[in-house]
Amino acid sequence: MQTYKLTDWLPTTKREVKIRGWEELDVILFSGDAYVDHPSFGPAVIGRILESYGLRVAIVPQPNVNDDLQDFTKLGTPKLFFAVTGGCMDPMVSNYTASKKRRDKDAYTPNGDIGFRPDYATTVYSNILKDKFPDVPVLIGGIEASLRRVTHYDYWSDKLMPTILETSKADMLVYGMGEQPLREIVKLLQKGVPFSSLKTIKQTAFLIHKDDAVPKNKNWDDVEIYSHEVCLRNKKKFASNFKVIEQESNKLRARRILQGVGERLLVINPPFPTMLEEEIDASFDLPYTRLPHPKYNKRGPIPAFEMIKFSINIHRGCFGGCSFCTISAHQGKFIASRSKESILKEVDKVANMPDFKGYLSDIGGPSANMYKMKGKVQAICDKCVAPSCISPVICSNLDTSHKPLTELYQAVDKHPKVKKSFIGSGIRHDMLVPEFNKNADPKELDDYTEEVMTKHISGRLKVAPEHTSDPVLKLMRKPSFQYFHKFKERFDRINIKKNLKLQLIPYFISNHPACEVEDMANLAAETKDMGFQLEQVQGFTPTPMTVATVIYYSGYHPYTLKPTKTPKTKKEKEEQHRFFFWYKKGNREWIKNTLNKLGRKDLVEVLVPEKEKKSWKSIKPKNVKHTFDDAIPSDRPQRKRKKHRAKKKRR
Repeated sequence: MQTYKLTDWLPTTKREVKIRGWEELDVILFSGDAYVDHPSFGPAVIGRILESYGLRVAIVPQPNVNDDLQDFTKLGTPKLFFAVTGGCMDPMVSNYTASKKRRDKDAYTPNGDIGFRPDYATTVYSNILKDKFPDVPVLIGGIEASLRRVTHYDYWSDKLMPTILETSKADMLVYGMGEQPLREIVKLLQKGVPFSSLKTIKQTAFLIHKDDAVPKNKNWDDVEIYSHEVCLRNKKKFASNFKVIEQESNKLRARRILQGVGERLLVINPPFPTMLEEEIDASFDLPYTRLPHPKYNKRGPIPAFEMIKFSINIHRGCFGGCSFCTISAHQGKFIASRSKESILKEVDKVANMPDFKGYLSDIGGPSANMYKMKGKVQAICDKCVAPSCISPVICSNLDTSHKPLTELYQAVDKHPKVKKSFIGSGIRHDMLVPEFNKNADPKELDDYTEEVMTKHISGRLKVAPEHTSDPVLKLMRKPSFQYFHKFKERFDRINIKKNLKLQLIPYFISNHPACEVEDMANLAAETKDMGFQLEQVQGFTPTPMTVATVIYYSGYHPYTLKPTKTPKTKKEKEEQHRFFFWYKKGNREWIKNTLNKLGRKDLVEVLVPEKEKKSWKSIKPKNVKHTFDDAIPSDRPQRKRKKHRAKKKRR
């Protein structure tokens, strides 16, 4: 059992820097999150990567922006540059709900306390640093910077914003996963190349004066998109920009993107190729303590850490390309998988943590069942511009074998200290349906599904069909709901065969672009008919760098440029969301009146019949919030809580 000393973490204070005997720092990293030294926390990964190149690195987590700003000056001036990230989530998503209400918890702060992360944290931190240290380069990265690298719609201010490089005054932006560009940046700086000359590093962006020559690179072609000013005047042209941005972001041989911003020109260099197995292994094999910094010991647990404390991330990237999701925009659509050896080494490290009880909370990734999946013929992938490998159909060149993943689960479970490993990440259920995944061996799909159901979940399997309407699903880049029916049939068959008594829990989204009230009524009716009372539901939240957000703001689909309607008013959103809760007494009359107005009397008898079947009354919903914000239910049914309270009262 390993014990740690203070110097096993990156230093966070002047005292910790002195303990290491350092007189000067090479890089000082500012983060919107509390410092958790774990490979699932981006700021820690960046710090450890920089450290691995021989740099003296310190991290300033959640600096105070409301006092004399001493947190920004306490460690002095770095030799190379300041690095800034808003944290593992966009700060606006961390701070606000879908209805723009302040959240009462911040998962990346001790005790879930709020108020330690400013809105637009990357911009706030960077501006302070440029004011205090005007001659020191500032490098920004992380999901907030990555997804705001070009003209984007900001839902919380309801404005079209320029590249974050403009608002933050930063010198350079690293987008996507940072290991590869940071390696090149550090290598050149260590050779003595000035920071201001770093203009041809892949996966970076910067601003130059519009009259300056664009840095030359004979291997790159350029594509110019509509300027920020044109986007402000013309929503359709703003929408058309996104097709170029998304396609170039997911190409293996992409063009450099140029965009005018006032008197300057934004230059976005092409991305690096997908990380090789040895590269991603090297990142995960760095000497993380896997623990929060000791400074938080008396402040309470960090919720995000508690959630992933005993989890293992096995790959990055997602080829789903869902139009409401930012994963592929940040991590890319091509899968970077770790080796089995690297994963098992981390499993062993977790298993030997002092408070490990034998249960791994997750063996997964952005989508749990994409491990080791890639193109069969690389030359075909090299030319591909499709944002999704599985929409509208699964690409015939995609190897969707689940055998390596099944074997990995079995290898993990052989560890003597592992009692059970859970799959907590989302599973793409559609890829387990032979009628949809026609390239795969049906037996492999059955073996994987049975392995998960019998050994890797506890009572419930959560999947995300997202909607029942085919037009909405098509826009979402999700398959027809018929494949969820097919998956449920297989789930039920295994459930009966193995006498498991498991629950299938589907996720759904309301008020997504192209979704009408009638679509939500149909969703309610169809899921009720299948025996569900929905609990895992949420309203669509527009976030930068997604197709759905571009549609929400502009009213146009970026690929077709056809007008596309989106629910935008509070009334529209709440009415759509209300259909999730057809079973609440307070909704019955409203649903009946709404369906009559829609001319859907056929659904009245389905959703609000005169005499409800007893079976529905016997299945009480969990503690679901009637709001279009995130609805997070309790795991314990209402009836059990009442029984528990009654016993307590008698005692």
